[in-house]
Amino acid sequence: MSALDIVGDDLKTELPGGETVRFAHLDYAASAPCVAAAADAVAELLPRYGSVHRGTGVRSQTSTVAYEVARDVVAEFVGARPGDQVIFTRNTTDALNLLARALPAGTTTILFDGEHHANLLPWPNPLRLPTPASPYFAVHALKAALRELRTPAVLAITGASNVTGEIWPVRELADVAHTYGARVIVDAAQLAPHAPVDLDELGADYLAFSGHKLYAPFGAGVLAGRSDWLDAADPYLRGGGASATVGSLPGELTWADGPARHEGGTPNLLGAVALAAVCGALLVADRDALHRHEQELLGRLRDGLRGVPGAREVSVFGPDHQRVGIVSLALPGHDPAEVAHRLGREHGIGVRAGQFCAHPLVRRLTGTEKPDSCAAAGTGLLRASFGLGSTTEDVDRFVAALDLVLRT
Repeated sequence: MSALDIVGDDLKTELPGGETVRFAHLDYAASAPCVAAAADAVAELLPRYGSVHRGTGVRSQTSTVAYEVARDVVAEFVGARPGDQVIFTRNTTDALNLLARALPAGTTTILFDGEHHANLLPWPNPLRLPTPASPYFAVHALKAALRELRTPAVLAITGASNVTGEIWPVRELADVAHTYGARVIVDAAQLAPHAPVDLDELGADYLAFSGHKLYAPFGAGVLAGRSDWLDAADPYLRGGGASATVGSLPGELTWADGPARHEGGTPNLLGAVALAAVCGALLVADRDALHRHEQELLGRLRDGLRGVPGAREVSVFGPDHQRVGIVSLALPGHDPAEVAHRLGREHGIGVRAGQFCAHPLVRRLTGTEKPDSCAAAGTGLLRASFGLGSTTEDVDRFVAALDLVLRT
């Protein structure tokens, strides 16, 4: 098994008629399956792992080295620059909330309402812009907002939409933001599994992503970027590890420097090591070949869906805009949740239905103004997403099964 092979790729599921089929996992945008590199890294460390830092025994020393090597690998994966920090978190949401707490007082965060809730909700002073119809209008809207602002600002932007898969014009927006002295925060949760993410190439000051979407489902995430705000902020989690010295009286303390300042408590060593193992495997992989394969599957899926009556692909920037392996469908007259349930039960295909923690964007794409619960019948979209390990058979089975479900 190679480093980027999917663990459990041969998972079987039984259909109502008793037939057993290979499970077709098309829900990568929610959580990608684990690859061999992550599983192998965890299996190798398990017999020797312990708490990191300060311990003198072989378990602690081994684990400390593994943890800090993992940080170095992730730093290389994101193109960390001198003075940047790599902080391990629980996931993208955790990373962005950490950074939101570290913003200097009075900072305005500019964002579009097409963001995942992880990047929509944490910011203390948000300026929310309507989702634009094109990259050109996104750039124009950002310029207009920055011209009017009289406060320090940051731009928080997704790399790729978790709803449509469309890649946002991050570099163009970053150049505009930097012209006005604003910093740039990139939510790379959906971009990192599909394309290289480099802080400088993106024009990003900060980058956040999750391990469980990057084929390492062990509850780890990353915040990487400039140190100054992070070093000046109070710890995200106050406790052991975040403190350098603690006196006898309240307030008699100093906080740790560097990443430890925001990694209070015993960190998720196995999660960090698993995530770094995937980053290392991707660093030496042929990313161009992986991209070509994904785009071939994407083209095959979209071509097939054009022949399915009652399924309409949604987009922000139009059908020709560049995207990763995510497609969401409006199903007029059908309940997306029921369709997803039938695809799983009757055809052994895993997809997702709902509003995907991006309620404002999904309402815009479906023409729904009222903020309904994502659990309400008929609400939202149906989403298929894929990546490493996905095959033409998976795509063809989904198209055929969706067509059958919508007709019956």
